Amino acid sequence: MLQLPLWFEIGSFAVLGLILLADLLLVVKRPHEPSMKEAGLWVGFYVALALVFAGLMYVFAGHEHGTQFIAGWITEYSLSVDNLFVFIVIMARFSVPRKYQQEVLMAGIIIALVLRGVFILAGAAIIEQWSWVFYIFGAFLLWTAYKQATDDGEDEAGENPLIARLRKVLPMSEQFDGGKLRTRVNGKTVFTPMLVVFVTIGLTDLMFAFDSIPAIFGLTQSAFIVFTANLFALMGLRQLYFLLGGLMERLIYLKHGLSLILAFIGVKLILHAMHENELPFVNGGHPIEWAPEIGTFVSLAVIVGIIAVATVASLLSPQGKVAQASANLRKAFEDYERAHREYAAEQEVEPTGGTEKPELRQAEGQLVGAYENAVAVNDRTSKADVEFPETAEDQPSLSETVRGLKDRGVTKEDASKKTAEDRAR
Repeated sequence: MLQLPLWFEIGSFAVLGLILLADLLLVVKRPHEPSMKEAGLWVGFYVALALVFAGLMYVFAGHEHGTQFIAGWITEYSLSVDNLFVFIVIMARFSVPRKYQQEVLMAGIIIALVLRGVFILAGAAIIEQWSWVFYIFGAFLLWTAYKQATDDGEDEAGENPLIARLRKVLPMSEQFDGGKLRTRVNGKTVFTPMLVVFVTIGLTDLMFAFDSIPAIFGLTQSAFIVFTANLFALMGLRQLYFLLGGLMERLIYLKHGLSLILAFIGVKLILHAMHENELPFVNGGHPIEWAPEIGTFVSLAVIVGIIAVATVASLLSPQGKVAQASANLRKAFEDYERAHREYAAEQEVEPTGGTEKPELRQAEGQLVGAYENAVAVNDRTSKADVEFPETAEDQPSLSETVRGLKDRGVTKEDASKKTAEDRAR
C-alpha cells in the first residue's frame, strides 16, 4: 500500500495545477503556432519535470512505487502520442487554422484530464471491491491490442453520427471566426465549426480513456500514481504536436509497438487476476499459485524496449520516409494554397502594387523544398510511393506550379527566412 506524506500529495497537485493553468492562460492570451525551439523547450521542461517527480517518488515511496510511476508515465505518454495521430486527422479534416490549433489541443487535454480523473476514481473503487475485474481489464486490453494492430485508419475518415447530427440541428457558419464557438453571419448568431471540432476531440478523448486507464492499472493499483502519470503524460502534449510535425507520419510502426504493449499488460493483468483469484468457478475460488507475477522492473524494461524498437524501425524504414515525405508535401501544399488565398483577399481590399508578402514567399519556399524532397525520396525507393497532391482541373499541376516558382527564383532556402510574425515572437 502506497504511503505518502499528505503535504507531498497536496503539494504535487497544487504545483501541477498551477503549471497547467499558466499553460492555459498562455494559449488564451497569445494564440500562435509555436516555433520548433519554443515547442522543444516546453517538451523538455515537462519531461524534466516528470523525471524530477519520479526522483521524489523514489525518495518518499521507495523503488517499487517510483518504478511504477515511470512505467505508467512512459506507457501513458506513448498512448498519448498515439492520440496525437487522431488529433492530426481531426485538425486536417476540419481545416483548423494552425494559429488556433493550440486552443483545440488545450481543450482536448483538459477534457482528457477530467474524463480520466472520473475513470481513475471509478476504476480504483471497482478494483478495491472486486479483484476479478482484472480478468475483464486484461481481456479488454487484449482485444484493444488486436484492434490497434489490425486497424488501417480508414474508420477515422468517416464522420461520427453525433457530429453529423450536430451539423443538421445547429445553425453553423462555413468559416472559423478565430477561436470563437459562436459568431454572427448576416445579423444572425450561429455556431462556428470550432464547436464540432471540440465535440470530436471530446469523443476521441473518451475512447482513449477506455484504453489508457485499464492499461496503467495493470502496472500499479495506486490511484495517486495512476492520476499523476496521466497528468504528466498529457502535459506538454500540445507542444509535442508542433514539435514532431511531419515526423508523426514517419512513426509507422508505433501503433504496432503500442499494440504489443497493450497485449503485454493485458496478459499481466490476467496473470495477476489468476494469482489473486476469487471466482468460485475458477480453481474452486482459490488463487492459482502457479500463475507468475510479472514484476514492475520487468514491465518497465519490456515497455521501453518495445517503444525503442518501434521508433528505430520506423525511422530506418523506407516506408516511414515515404510517409513523412507525403505528409510534409501535403502540408506544404495546403499552406501554399492558404497563403495565396489570403494574399488575394488582401489585394482586393488594399492593393500593394504586386509586392509579395514575406509569409507568402515562405510558403512558396516550403512547397519547393517539400516537393524536391518528395522527388528525392521517390528516386531512392524501389517504386514511386510518395503521394503527390492533386490540383483543381482549372489549375496548373503541382509539378508545373513548382516549376513556375523556381522560374521566379523561389528556392527551399526561402522557407527558413523568418517572417515578421516570427521575429515578433
